[in-house]
Amino acid sequence: MEPPPSSGGSRGAADPRLEVEGQVRADPRRGVEGAGATGVEGGVWAVGPDGGTNDDDIDDTDVPSARRGRGGRRGGRGRAAGDDGGRDHERPARGPGGLDPDADPEEVARTIVLRKLAAQARTRTELARALKTREVPEAAANAVLDRMTEVGLVDDATFAHDWVASRQQRRHLSRTALRRELQTKGVDRDLIDDALSGVEVDDEHRAALDLARRRAASMAGLERDVAYRRLGGVLARRGFSSSVTVQVISEVLDELREGSRAD
Repeated sequence: MEPPPSSGGSRGAADPRLEVEGQVRADPRRGVEGAGATGVEGGVWAVGPDGGTNDDDIDDTDVPSARRGRGGRRGGRGRAAGDDGGRDHERPARGPGGLDPDADPEEVARTIVLRKLAAQARTRTELARALKTREVPEAAANAVLDRMTEVGLVDDATFAHDWVASRQQRRHLSRTALRRELQTKGVDRDLIDDALSGVEVDDEHRAALDLARRRAASMAGLERDVAYRRLGGVLARRGFSSSVTVQVISEVLDELREGSRAD
């Protein structure tokens, strides 16, 4: 994926969106793992498991850091025949933060963030972790993340709502499991509570029922107690409460029994 083009705008521009205009756009086809993600105009989507993207497919090797030079090449490659290994061929010394001394830390941070967002929506904490891994100075990282938050490209509240909707529908996760995932992504507790407030008891029951029905389809020949244990394990791993689990399993196994009788 080619890096997003530089905006060329001044920091004092009246419209805060001038810095990112035309570089990142909402893509209605995708969502957090799917919905609500962003994309680079003309870019190539790297789609991973469950419709999400795989960070390993996102090429940021030309972003200068302590591990790579500006061209993204690793040391020891491309040396001409007869090269005596002289210092003329060595990479330049690194500056503060492990960055190429010619690189602007904020521009490095901005490029990394836009590429991450081009793959899928991210929380501020996830982006901060990525910048720390690339050894971007904290001040530069915070400045860029503040700017991205200001123009709406980083929005943890929207991320949390989209994540809950997508993961419950596609992965049939319980409120407990959804909360755990959002906590791992560094979303604030109040934002998590707000996102989960829209999940009704009926929604959770429906998610558990859909999951149990899918899994039970392959258990028609099993003894009821064996099928019960297996379905119980499936629902427990998705974080459903014991009350929901017992109710759903009984309902599904009754359906399975009635289906067998009809056959």
